[in-house]
Amino acid sequence: MKIALMDSGIGLLAAAAAVRRRRPDADLVLSSDPDGMPWGPRTPEDLTGRALAVARAAAEHRPDALIVACNTATVHALDAVRAELEPDIPVIGTVPAIKPAAASGGRVAIWATPATTGSPYQRGLIRDFATGARVTEVPCPGLADAVEAADDVAVTAAVAAAAALTPADVTDVVLGCTHYELTESPIRAALAARTGGAALVYYGSAEPVATQALRRIGAVAEPGLPRTGGLTVLHSGREAALPAAAFAYVEGRLLAGQGAPVG
Repeated sequence: MKIALMDSGIGLLAAAAAVRRRRPDADLVLSSDPDGMPWGPRTPEDLTGRALAVARAAAEHRPDALIVACNTATVHALDAVRAELEPDIPVIGTVPAIKPAAASGGRVAIWATPATTGSPYQRGLIRDFATGARVTEVPCPGLADAVEAADDVAVTAAVAAAAALTPADVTDVVLGCTHYELTESPIRAALAARTGGAALVYYGSAEPVATQALRRIGAVAEPGLPRTGGLTVLHSGREAALPAAAFAYVEGRLLAGQGAPVG
């Protein structure tokens, strides 16, 4: 079994680690675009071109499925990637977990990049799946870049700024960028201070997308299997090693074979 994941940078680590925990025997292909990142400021046409190049590089390794582990790429390029690769390679997009968060009936905050916050795409998800819910869109400028660089000082500053924009009575938090799941602990700490320690529910995309990828290829989770799965890393189409920043996160260390597959 081989599953590929694509993103502009290391945001794909969370979903890749989720796949690894479910299927330690699966070979993983991590295809990113350090030559072209960040993708967020690019035009939709330019971003789609970059995403297609990254997807093609992954497809050359003949995976059983491809996860588009990036919210921005899912918004702008998912249809183009699917048109090129399916039905030979199932393509799974990443969508913010707005629907399950809104179903709780609480006060929902959606943390997302400035480009996604207020976008027709996100507003459409809110309209379709959160009608009647109290939803606040929270822009997080600089947070994805800080996570990408593993810059703890910048992460702390960006998280603090976003927490200050989050309603103090929030009950459910949607992490609407795959990078944010790598730094959930600082986010939890900042929001605990903001809410007086309220027990918040967090919604990421890594676990659901990993489950969906296995389902699409007719596989099931078998976390007890031997850890025999290989790892191929592609940087803008070139074979490479995991970037140094990846080792700052438990997900990156797990993929490198330096951590236990727990969770």
